[in-house]
Amino acid sequence: MNSQTDLVTLPDTTDHAQFVEWLRSVAPYIHAFRNKTFVVAFGGELVKEGGLNALVQDLALLHAMGMHIVLVHGSRPQVEEQLQLHQVESQFALGMRITDLRALEAAKEAAGEVRLDIEAAISQGLPNTPMAHARISVISGNFVTARPVGIVEGFDFQHTGVVRKIDADSLRQSLSSPGRKIVLLSPLGFSPTGEAFNLSMEDVASSVAIALRADKLIFLTELPGIPDEHGELMREMSLEEAQQTQETLDPEGEAASYLKHAIRACRGGVPRAHMVPYTLDGSVLLELFLHDGVGTMISYENLESLREAASDDVGGILQLIEPLENDGTLVRRGRHQIERDIDHFSVIEHDGVLFGCAALYPYPHERIGEMACLTVAPEAQGSGDGERLLKRIEQRARARGLNRLFVLTTRTEHWFLKRGFVKASVEDLPEDRRKFYNFQRRSLVLIKQL
Repeated sequence: MNSQTDLVTLPDTTDHAQFVEWLRSVAPYIHAFRNKTFVVAFGGELVKEGGLNALVQDLALLHAMGMHIVLVHGSRPQVEEQLQLHQVESQFALGMRITDLRALEAAKEAAGEVRLDIEAAISQGLPNTPMAHARISVISGNFVTARPVGIVEGFDFQHTGVVRKIDADSLRQSLSSPGRKIVLLSPLGFSPTGEAFNLSMEDVASSVAIALRADKLIFLTELPGIPDEHGELMREMSLEEAQQTQETLDPEGEAASYLKHAIRACRGGVPRAHMVPYTLDGSVLLELFLHDGVGTMISYENLESLREAASDDVGGILQLIEPLENDGTLVRRGRHQIERDIDHFSVIEHDGVLFGCAALYPYPHERIGEMACLTVAPEAQGSGDGERLLKRIEQRARARGLNRLFVLTTRTEHWFLKRGFVKASVEDLPEDRRKFYNFQRRSLVLIKQL
């Protein structure tokens, strides 16, 4: 047996199927995210509270899957510690730090301290962790050009700055080099004259994400996400919804700051911006590989689409229906049949992955249609996707001039009865379909008037 395999501890036999099912369910995301660029940003609070090692191990796993990672760290609590150590009082105005020369030195010292901690965490090769055999290289540099904030409303912010330009070409070369380095950026920038400026982590992260046309910007925050007016977590927000929500938040609060930069990134061409809580272990992995995630996601465009299937969807449809074919819920269909019938299918796509499908087979002479292959992935069940697919098939049937819809089912009778179907008999099926009714399966016939 391979010596590396000897180190793997498999789950109990009763958990094997669950483990395999989970691994298969995340495979589409792994394929979709390979060679994508993620900008992951977090404040110095995460480091101070001991969350660095767990985060780095999760990022090492993403790196091993082929994703390009840019890390942007903050250092606010570490700056405060340095100032207190030197008995210097912090100064703030308009929600920003006023960075005098002493505060600038504290910002440099704090950024260096945090950066070294991160580099040390990335360099570790602990056995039995995602860092084992990782061999990850990390690179930092003067990728960020900055300019001063200046004097605003009478306040001179001195060495507080904002991002002026990102050296995107150098960043891309570092990310795509043979060693595929992780890029680490601190909240400091430099002017062409060599002046240093104290920047916000959020500004650096959103600017880098825009400059790289990153696929995702992920903020690890002290907050669980963005709540709605009832205090419930908003899992997904369109750019328009995010802009409306921003107007209701305290402009100097943490939520408003993260949301402002997430909106900025999406406006700048980043398809997805996420806010996930760093207090939840593995939150980055959970956000990326679970259907609903664990935080708030802002999408430049509508994340989920219900549409008619295309030839590229054949593989996704087969993956959806195969488990139900194996347990006898659905009649087995081969790839050839799905390819032939692809125009009959409607699908629900969520962030590039199919989570549901259904097909309509019309019998125009009898003005009736069959809905077949109604399937929703296990992780998306209970979210209303089955109902949406049913309505889409009903719409397609009406557009074809059909006035009835039937299904054949062995296990989901009550679901259809709740949605207006009534029991019928084989004799009520259209003649051409009646010829191919499988009496061994003894499927129930249910019909709905449209």
